[in-house]
Amino acid sequence: MTASRRSDGDALAGGGVNHVVRVGSTVRRPAGPWSRTVQALLDHLGEAGFAGAPRGHGFDAEGREVLDFVPGRVAGYPLPDHVRSDAALRAVAVMLRAYHDATVGFVPAADARWYFPAREPAEVICHGDVAPYNCVFRDERPVAFIDFDTAHPGPRVWDLAYAAYRFVPLTDPGNEDFTLPVGEQVRRLRLLADAYGLDDGGRAALADTARHRLEHLVRHMRGQAEAGSAAFAEHVTAGHDALYLTDAAHIARHTAAFTQALSRTAPQR
Repeated sequence: MTASRRSDGDALAGGGVNHVVRVGSTVRRPAGPWSRTVQALLDHLGEAGFAGAPRGHGFDAEGREVLDFVPGRVAGYPLPDHVRSDAALRAVAVMLRAYHDATVGFVPAADARWYFPAREPAEVICHGDVAPYNCVFRDERPVAFIDFDTAHPGPRVWDLAYAAYRFVPLTDPGNEDFTLPVGEQVRRLRLLADAYGLDDGGRAALADTARHRLEHLVRHMRGQAEAGSAAFAEHVTAGHDALYLTDAAHIARHTAAFTQALSRTAPQR
């Protein structure tokens, strides 16, 4: 994780919505109504033996959430080559599957609150934002997910679809962050699904779900901007919402090819 020095600790680079600082071996971040539920989830993950997430340590005197600092680096755009590799793609899928499996036994408190409402079928606790900027790499290998603020109950494919968008990636040719020919997107999408161990129902739904996930993101972004969030307003002003909708249209145009390639009976490329 990268950092710049501030008086209250080292400011950590990330998704640009929260001000997060490192203090010694911990990370301090603004707390929200969902933070106690996230802390309970992180406790559960540790007890379940999942090593790919920080442990929670409650709240500090300023009311900030306290978490382990996970050594390593997160990736910004344009993505470095090691994040774009097939090996990284497989490893992210394997780590996401292990995370999902570890959440199956999590029982939230009766008054648990989440950043996003639960989605049905609530098979697992989705991370909600699996992307290079929320994935810590060491020695060019992904070792942990961070920033669980957007965690919420939902179907496995909802989380995997966004990971596919970010890591395959399923982007329009006009997106300069990381673009591949459709044939390569098809191949890498199959690679991700196979490494995750996605079932037939998930494979049939994955491409459509990626499109719906981007449309959901745009609605959320615009809603937050209209509600007064400076960070989301900045994203909208920068045209991020239009970029996501362009990528969603790209996925829609190629859904049939993506879905056919994901079928277990389709030959691997």
